[in-house]
Amino acid sequence: MYSITVTELIEKFEMINYLPEINTDEIRISDPDMNRPAVQLTGFFEHFDANRVQICGNVEHAYITSMKNEEERAQIFDKLFQHKIPCLVFCRGLVPQDFVLESARKYGVPVLTSGATTSDFVHEIVRWLHVQLAPRISIHAVLVDVYGVGVLIMGESGIGKSEAAIELIKRGHRLVSDDVVEIKKVSENTLVGTAPDITRHFIEVRGIGIIDVKALFGAECVKMTQAIDLVIKLEEWDKENNYDRLGLEDQYTEFLGNKVVSHNIPVRPGRNLAIIVEAAAVNHRQKEMGYNAAQELYNRVTNNMNKNKE
Repeated sequence: MYSITVTELIEKFEMINYLPEINTDEIRISDPDMNRPAVQLTGFFEHFDANRVQICGNVEHAYITSMKNEEERAQIFDKLFQHKIPCLVFCRGLVPQDFVLESARKYGVPVLTSGATTSDFVHEIVRWLHVQLAPRISIHAVLVDVYGVGVLIMGESGIGKSEAAIELIKRGHRLVSDDVVEIKKVSENTLVGTAPDITRHFIEVRGIGIIDVKALFGAECVKMTQAIDLVIKLEEWDKENNYDRLGLEDQYTEFLGNKVVSHNIPVRPGRNLAIIVEAAAVNHRQKEMGYNAAQELYNRVTNNMNKNKE
């Protein structure tokens, strides 16, 4: 289970912390969803998602302000903070009431304020948390952005992945990661790849050593993250293998339960891998737009055979 600290949340969304004496480095968030504690403010705590970030907007703030019974409101907020929620966030720059801060301080729960509207903040924090807390794996591969298509190049060490990446960079495409790619499952349909901090923007080329792509080719040749749309598997040429020559049926590689279209590309002297990867990326975009060249050729051949029979 992955988690982030409340400190990271505060810094990301530039929030005001009304209780800075509480050590937010020790409070961690592991649930990517949020909760608006509307019914909890009335004293109903059945099925309360206490491990989520709690968010208050105009409605909740107005209701809290209307709570005049000191004993009742003290009981409600004591019960809320006793659940050890990660934090309580007020949106629209709303200032939390003193009795809220007093109770939160007692139980060590941070109280924060964001200047964003409630709907915008909810949308952004859920999106960001789903990325930060997504299931992930690390694999040995190269990830490049080719014409907007995230191409994951896989293969044995020394097969030519990094060399193909350098050629692609020289042709105007962008490097995301070399050697190690961290893959996150941000949704049921989307995998996002990035580089480990320590190796970001570096490529290892056997015989030359380490190359700093950002310094050598410019900032426009690198990218922080990229959705993975296509997998290219490089393998040594074997004349005994029956390689796909039409591409009528897609093959897939599975990561974290998500399937990604993949191609096995045989490597032999004289083949320009960069051009092949470019062609695969463009062909993938065409298929996504509804045009399948292999299917078009099959239809033409079929129609021609039918005409000859007439």
